[in-house]
Amino acid sequence: MRAPFWTQCLARGAEDLHGDGGCGSLKASLARRRETWEKDADGAGLRRAASPWAARAAKAEPRWRPPRDQRFGCGWSAGRRGSGSARRGASCESREPSRPRSAGWSVGEAAPGSRMKRGGGRDSDHNSSEEGTAEKSKKLRTTNERSQTCDWGNLLQDIILQVFKYLPLLDRAHASQVCRNWNQVFHMPDLWRCFEFELNQPATSYLKATHPELIKQIIKRHSNHLQYVSFKVDSSKESAEAACDILSQLVNCSLKTLGLISTARPSFMDLPKSHFISALTVVFVNSKSLSSLKIDDTPVDDPSLKVLVANNSDTLKLLKMSSCPHVSPAGVLCVADRCHGLRELALNYHLLSDELLLALSSEKHVRLEHLRIDVVSENPGQTHFHAIQKSSWDAFIRHSPKVNLVMYFFLYEEEFDPFFRYEIPATHLYFGRSVSKDVLGRVGMTCPRLVELVVCANGLRPLDEELIRIAERCKNLSAIGLGECEVSCSAFVEFVKMCGGRLSQLSIMEEVLIPDQKYSLEQIHWEVSKHLGRVWFPDMMPTW
Repeated sequence: MRAPFWTQCLARGAEDLHGDGGCGSLKASLARRRETWEKDADGAGLRRAASPWAARAAKAEPRWRPPRDQRFGCGWSAGRRGSGSARRGASCESREPSRPRSAGWSVGEAAPGSRMKRGGGRDSDHNSSEEGTAEKSKKLRTTNERSQTCDWGNLLQDIILQVFKYLPLLDRAHASQVCRNWNQVFHMPDLWRCFEFELNQPATSYLKATHPELIKQIIKRHSNHLQYVSFKVDSSKESAEAACDILSQLVNCSLKTLGLISTARPSFMDLPKSHFISALTVVFVNSKSLSSLKIDDTPVDDPSLKVLVANNSDTLKLLKMSSCPHVSPAGVLCVADRCHGLRELALNYHLLSDELLLALSSEKHVRLEHLRIDVVSENPGQTHFHAIQKSSWDAFIRHSPKVNLVMYFFLYEEEFDPFFRYEIPATHLYFGRSVSKDVLGRVGMTCPRLVELVVCANGLRPLDEELIRIAERCKNLSAIGLGECEVSCSAFVEFVKMCGGRLSQLSIMEEVLIPDQKYSLEQIHWEVSKHLGRVWFPDMMPTW
């Protein structure tokens, strides 16, 4: 049996005492032995603590911390690192401080009821420490296995679907290559209800275009899922032909909305009429629940509108077909007579008639919410504009009292004679070209429901009286914009004072305001802001 540590220290001290034969050597030897003992005691955990906190820390079990790679969910080496931690934990637990011996013990004698093993330590303490470290290692392996099984690939498809809805198409395509589960979500019908085909030619447009391979995949796998479809084409004829080719292949789909949008020059008008009508008829026939149709600047005609009405009369709510030269007033009247749920309509002024307004005012028809009329003159002095009777407008406004009547005027001054001769229910007026001082005066007298007024140009004559008249008669006016016009600062301040805080939008170019004896450009800023109840500045023309 190996001699106890204290016996070895005493024996070495006696050897130094008798071997060196001096008191000084004895003190030096004892100092060296004490230093050696302190190092050994620290290593073996036998040294008494200097304070109660140190004693408590010495008796506490060492805290286990996962390796650095496991702290961030990396469990590729958890088993090997865990076994090393277990070994370190076992060595630390085996080095417990010795309990104080009783007075009956002798040096080199074991405590009663315990059996000493060779190399120190008791069998019971050693076994318990091994059991504790094994249990800890098992828990670590279980935790790492759980972290490995809860990966992104096993997420529920409903959760992935909600995330994919917020991603652009290109990002969804990249994400679909992560795993099989994500690829299945990528092809779910909910992600293909709405799609916008961008058809642009690189030689004529700088805009991005939908890849041809993607178009083929959509027609092959998702054509029956499409419900909300729009086409954006540039000014090239090839892009319009590509849009018609896609429309002709949508045989198995039932669209709810369809929009044909020309981003530049209307390229659909360059196509043969028969080719465009045949492609559009495919959608009209197969879509039994079409509710919104935008076909501005297209060669649609009356027979195609009859096909539309025959298959979608109960569901059509929005129809926009401005600048469609092949449509007659009879074709629009057919739509109004059959589609009683129509709520929004946009067309050119030459399609507007008294019969159309009366059809929209019938008891079977729902109340119209939005009516846009484009008054456009392409040939100055050669276009004749008919007049709408006041009784037709009165019947229309009685049936739909909250309708927004929006009118865009692109006329020359001599072509305004049929308009604003009597009261009309216009709410929004936009004058894209120069409008005379007399016409603006008539606007103030005949448009009491006016909400928004935009004048791009007028001339060199100030519009002081006209603005004051509009402020007096148009009690609902809340937005006004003036471009190349002239208004004195005093008249403009009076106009703002009469309208008050209901002017939510006031866009006036600084060049429009003419300083007078009462207000300068610096003073008008504070005066207008005081009447509006907010800070206001005139618009500045950018210089570049």
